[in-house]
Amino acid sequence: MAQGAGQAKDARQLVRGYGARRALRRFGGDASGASALEFAIVATPLLLLLLAVLQVAFVYFSNFMLESAVDRAARLVRTGQAQSLNAAQFKNEVCKQLTAPLTCGNLQLDVRRYSSFAGAGSDLTQPLNSAGNLKSNFSYNPGARGDVMVVRAFYPLDIGALLPSEISLSNMADNKRMLVATAAFRNEPF
Repeated sequence: MAQGAGQAKDARQLVRGYGARRALRRFGGDASGASALEFAIVATPLLLLLLAVLQVAFVYFSNFMLESAVDRAARLVRTGQAQSLNAAQFKNEVCKQLTAPLTCGNLQLDVRRYSSFAGAGSDLTQPLNSAGNLKSNFSYNPGARGDVMVVRAFYPLDIGALLPSEISLSNMADNKRMLVATAAFRNEPF
């Protein structure tokens, strides 16, 4: 009898094993959820790619707005109109040229005079401190006629935390992107 009970138990396990294999075969042959599964696999990278494209477009658009404002304001220095302005007044003139998404509150300007173009690149200060934050002590010297000038604008753009830090465009602390616009020229003989 003990042998008969053991054979019955083996038979039940065999039937359960056969049922499990048959269920697995049915599950493997069923394609009703394949589209949803494929979409779930493709959707995450596609969404990350879309967010990355939008972030790059936002950064480039913002940088173009900053460069445009600096070019217009640098004309004030080049033509001698900025020589009668102090740093706050000049910043106000630059801010008049800014458009959304840039605001005047985050803008920092650095206006420096040089005797030659060769010397202009050797004395440019680093805009970020060791912690990755924007410095606030920049100079304002609009120079005189014939001087070589470098006008730089720095703007910490908040790009949000839409993307993982591994693929984000942030290059500052607090998930911000440093935008820099530079104009180098020789003052006109005003």
